[in-house]
Amino acid sequence: MNKDGHVLNAVLLGIGLGIILNPKPEIATALSVLEVTIPIVLGAMVPDIDTAFGKHRKTLHNLPLLMVFYAFPFYFGNLEFVWIGVLTHYVLDVVGSKRGIALFYPLTPQEYSFPTGVATSSKWAMHVTVLITVFELAVIAVIVHYQLPVQDITDAAAAFL
Repeated sequence: MNKDGHVLNAVLLGIGLGIILNPKPEIATALSVLEVTIPIVLGAMVPDIDTAFGKHRKTLHNLPLLMVFYAFPFYFGNLEFVWIGVLTHYVLDVVGSKRGIALFYPLTPQEYSFPTGVATSSKWAMHVTVLITVFELAVIAVIVHYQLPVQDITDAAAAFL
């Protein structure tokens, strides 16, 4: 996916996640949307910093970087939602684009992708982005409303680390 697709995905995901976390039509919902959207957008932009140095879709498009962003809030108490932006960036690049990413870099430069991807310049790129975003929000809604409450997930992750 291209930069526009990553930003669109992150904004839509942030809005959807904010509403999923606080579905009542009130000011708290708007605050929830802001609270998650800004960090998700920032996280979605982080992997593409590797266009300025290193090897694009390798240096900052890998699982070690995702683990750093996932663990960060447990040690420093902030940036709770940035890892979601990084993860959704990876999902778009693996599922939505032809090239894929090197998930296990620097151990191996092999890039992984699904056969469902389109070229970043394709007229279908934005459609694929929105479709993936809808799927991501559906998965999040199921996890939040039908599995464990968000606090239980956070507590379980903190106990693991």
